[in-house]
Amino acid sequence: MRVLVVEDDARIAADVCKALRAAGYVTETASDGENAWFLGDTEDYDAVVLDLGLPHMDGLTVLKKWREAKRNLPVIALTARGSWMERVEGIDAGADDYLPKPFRMEELVARLRALVRRSAGHGSPLLTVGDLSLDERQMRVSLAGVPVDLAPLEYRAIAYLMHNQGRVVSQAELSEHIHGSEDAYDSNAIEALIARVRRKIDGDVIKTRRGFGYIIAEPGS
Repeated sequence: MRVLVVEDDARIAADVCKALRAAGYVTETASDGENAWFLGDTEDYDAVVLDLGLPHMDGLTVLKKWREAKRNLPVIALTARGSWMERVEGIDAGADDYLPKPFRMEELVARLRALVRRSAGHGSPLLTVGDLSLDERQMRVSLAGVPVDLAPLEYRAIAYLMHNQGRVVSQAELSEHIHGSEDAYDSNAIEALIARVRRKIDGDVIKTRRGFGYIIAEPGS
């Protein structure tokens, strides 16, 4: 899952990225409003952590421009100024959630996880497809109740496919959301990754749509 962290304080940005990567997310950063607006307008992210106090273009303006352009990516707004009027203004501008500084990283991760889950239409942190289940809180995948030993990249691949269950995900899209845009897309590497995952879980769970990509769907779909 790919998250854009927009924060002009380098220390805070580094701490947020470290916490999100530990929770299984791929992170990219922007330190000013103009760059943030461009990235959010041209790239596909699963969520954005957006500081409102940014140089060059403030976070509220960035957010309004995204929403005016019909960019519906989920956004958590951060601010050092936590008045209720600013929270209302941020939500009215299109923020999906709001977190005043200072905050606990555990709360940010939990809120982001819930936001990404809801945006994909899932109400519970436990995602299931047939005998396969993914517990986001524990970052654990189980098959028929038995934990599956997965490498971090394998976990991210299953998590992205399960969040998008019922929809075909192309190799390029999967690569972008588990590696980030900076890594070159390699179809052979993605095929090898999916092959490894299939050996560890029920091989029929991840189906190939030849020429289109991969899909996880309920049995019989």
